[in-house]
Amino acid sequence: MAATRGNLPIELSGFVGRRSEAKEVRRLLSENRLVTLTGLGGVGKTRLALRVANDSTRAFPEGVWFVDFSELQEPALLDQTILAALGVQDRSTRSPRSVLIDRLANDRILLVLDNCEHLIECVSDTVAELLRYCARLTLLATSREPLGIHGEMVLRVPPMTLPSKASFPTDSSDGDAMMLFEQRAQSTVTDFRITNENSAVVEKIVRRLEGLPLPIELAAARLTAMSVDQILRRLNDRFQLLTRGSRNAPQRQQTLAQSIDWSFDLCTPPEQFLWAHLSVFAGSFDLESVEGIFSEESENENLDDLVMSLVDKSILIREQDGPYVRYRILETIRDYGRGLLSDDEWDSLQHRHCDWFRQLIFCAEKGWIGPHQIDWMARIDRDLPNVRSALECSLTDPDSIEDTLHAASALHDYWLTRGRFNEGRYWLDRALTKVPARIEGTVGDAVVEAAVTGALLAALQRDIAAATHLTDEARRHAEKQGNDDGRVLATYALGFVAVADGDLVRGAEYLDRAVDAFRANDDIARLVPALYWFAFVVDALGETDRAAGIYEQELAISESHGEIMWRSMTMSDYGSALWRHGDHTHGIELLEDSLRLLQKLDNQFGCAWCLEELAWTLVDRDAKLAATLMGAADTLFTATGSPMATFRSMVSYHEAGAIGARNKIGDKGFQTAFDHGRNLTLDDAIARALREQPLNRSPKTTADDAMLTPRELQVAELVAQGLTNRAIAEKLVISQRTVDGHVDHIRNKLGYGSRTRIAAWVLQRKNNHPNSSESQ
Repeated sequence: MAATRGNLPIELSGFVGRRSEAKEVRRLLSENRLVTLTGLGGVGKTRLALRVANDSTRAFPEGVWFVDFSELQEPALLDQTILAALGVQDRSTRSPRSVLIDRLANDRILLVLDNCEHLIECVSDTVAELLRYCARLTLLATSREPLGIHGEMVLRVPPMTLPSKASFPTDSSDGDAMMLFEQRAQSTVTDFRITNENSAVVEKIVRRLEGLPLPIELAAARLTAMSVDQILRRLNDRFQLLTRGSRNAPQRQQTLAQSIDWSFDLCTPPEQFLWAHLSVFAGSFDLESVEGIFSEESENENLDDLVMSLVDKSILIREQDGPYVRYRILETIRDYGRGLLSDDEWDSLQHRHCDWFRQLIFCAEKGWIGPHQIDWMARIDRDLPNVRSALECSLTDPDSIEDTLHAASALHDYWLTRGRFNEGRYWLDRALTKVPARIEGTVGDAVVEAAVTGALLAALQRDIAAATHLTDEARRHAEKQGNDDGRVLATYALGFVAVADGDLVRGAEYLDRAVDAFRANDDIARLVPALYWFAFVVDALGETDRAAGIYEQELAISESHGEIMWRSMTMSDYGSALWRHGDHTHGIELLEDSLRLLQKLDNQFGCAWCLEELAWTLVDRDAKLAATLMGAADTLFTATGSPMATFRSMVSYHEAGAIGARNKIGDKGFQTAFDHGRNLTLDDAIARALREQPLNRSPKTTADDAMLTPRELQVAELVAQGLTNRAIAEKLVISQRTVDGHVDHIRNKLGYGSRTRIAAWVLQRKNNHPNSSESQ
C-alpha cells in the first residue's frame, strides 16, 4: 500500500521531439522486462525515460516509480533507496533486498532506475535478482554503460535530429535540435522565434553542438546576453581553439566538454567560483545552505544574485515544491565543477559541507519536540542525500568521531518516523566501529548515546541479541565515564530491551526510573518518548488507571510544546485503551484525531494500528467497513515488516473483531471487504475510516464554509496553524474571551470536539478550494 501509485517527477520544461526513440523504447518495454538507455552525459537519457514512463502509466496498474541514483554515493543503501522511492517504511530486520522482492513480487510495476553508471555493479546485482523473483516487474534504466545482465535490451540514445536544410522547426520532422533551441530560448527570451532571418544561424549552432541537448540548452540560455550570431561566433572561436593539438576522446564527448568549457568561460569569476564549489552538494540544495557554506569566500558578492545568474545560464535548475525553492546541478555539470578543484580544495570543501549539515542535524534534534517538527522532518527528507554525504565524510575523519556519533544518534526520531530502521543502524554501527580502543574526554558520552540509540532501533526490530549487546556496551561506557546522564540512558535502554523481550514487569521498573530522571533533569527530548513507552507497558500490564494518568501527562507535555509525532502515537494507544475499557466516544475521537496526525506525518506503521483499532470500534456499526479497514491495516503491517503479532496482547482484539464482522456479513462478505481494503491506497483507506471523501474527489466543505462567518473562518485558519486562543487574540487584536466564543461556535457548527479535527477540516478545505484566501 502506498499513498499514490507512482512518483514520477513533474517535467519542469516541455519535452521536445524524440518521437521515434520514444516509440522504440515503448516497443522494447512491451516485449522485454529490462531496457537500458545508454549514452554520454547530457544526451537526454533521463528525459526520454521519463517521457516513456509517463506514456506507460496505463500499462502498469500498480504504478510507475522513479528512482534517481545520481544523489547516492553509498552502494550499501541502494536497495533502501529503491524502497524509499516506493514509499515502503520497513521496520523489520529483514534485508532491504528481501523486503524489496516481497514488495515487487506480484505487482505489475514499471521501475525507472536513473543514473546507474557510478553504481553499476551493485545496480546490476539488484536488478538481476529482482528480475529472477518478481515475474511481473519491468525495469527501464539509464546509464552511460549497459548493466550487462542476461535479457537486457540496450538502446543507445542518439543526439537530437538535425535538419537536412535550414528550416523552421515546424516545417520539418527532422529538426528536433532546432525545436529544442527555440523552446529553451523562449524560457529566457519569451518573444524569441526562429525566423527566415535567423534559422540558418540557429542551424549552424545546433550542428556545431552535434544535436546534444545539454550543450544546446546551455547555448540557448546565452540569448539573455547575446544574439544568435554572437553565440555562433563564440562557439566557433572556442571550438577551433580547443581542437588544436591531440584529443583522444570521441568527437561527441569533445563537443560536450567544449560546450561546457565555453559556458564556463562566459561566466564571471565569482560565478565560476560558485559553479565549481556547488559540486560538493549531493542532490538538490537551498539558498540557505549555499550562504552557510560559502559566505566567507563570497563576502563581497551577493550569493543570491550569483545563484540566479547560474539559473539564467542553465547551469543550475530551479525547482519549487510548495513554498520551498531549491536548486539542482546536473550530474555532467557537477562533474565538470568537481574537476576544477584540486584535491586539497575538494577536501576542505567537503569538510565545510559536512560541518554545515551536521549542524543542520543538531538543529533538527533541538527543535524536534516543538511546533516545527513536521518542517524539520521535511527538511531532512529534502536534504537526505546531503546528510548522508556529511555522515560519510565524518566517518573518514578520526577527529570527527564524537560529532559523527552525536549526529547519527540525533536522527533517531527521523529514522523511527520514516521507517528507516536499517539505515539508522547502518550509520550507528559504522560510527561505533570507528571508536578507538582508548577513549578520552567526552567521546565516551557520545558512545553511550549512539549505543543506546542503536539498541532502541534493534529492539523495535526485535533483534534482541543486538539490542542486548549494545545496551551492555552503553552500560560499560557509562560506568567508565562515571556520568549519571549516561547511566540513566543505559537504564532507559535496559527497560526498552526488556519490554521487547517480553519481560514487561522488569521493563516497567527500568522505564519508571528513567522517566523520573528525565523529568528531574527537565530533559524533554527524552522524557516525551520515554513517557510514551512507559504508558504503553503499564497499560499492557493491566494497570488501567495508572496508564491513563501517564497518557494524560504525555498528551499535556507534547501538546504544550506543539509536538505531534509522539502525541499522535499516544492518542492512538490511549484512544484504543479508552475504547477497550468502555469509554467509546472519547476513545474513538482520539483514534480519529490520531489518524489525521499520523497521515500528516506519513507514519505508515502508526496508521496501520489506527486503522486496525478503528476497525474494532466499527464491528457493531458497520461490519463491512470494519473488514475493509482490517484489510488495509494488514497490508501496512506486512509492508512495514511489523506484523500485529509483535504486540501479542492486542491479537485477541483483532481476532474478536474479525469473528464479529464475519458473523454479521458472512465469511464471503468479510473476505471481499478485507481484500478490497488490502488494495486501497493509504489515503483512500484513511478517508473511509474517517467517513470523509478522498481529497481527489468531490468537495465536502461547501456547506460547512457557508456555516462559518468570515471571522470564524479566520480563527479556524489560526487554530490550524497551532496557535492557542491567547495567541489568536493577540494576533487579531481581540479579547481571548471573544476567541474562546469563536472556537466554541466553530466546534458546534462543524460538529468537531477537538482543535485537531478543526485543523484537519481546514487542511481539507484548502485542498478542495486551492484558490481560497488564507483569511476571509
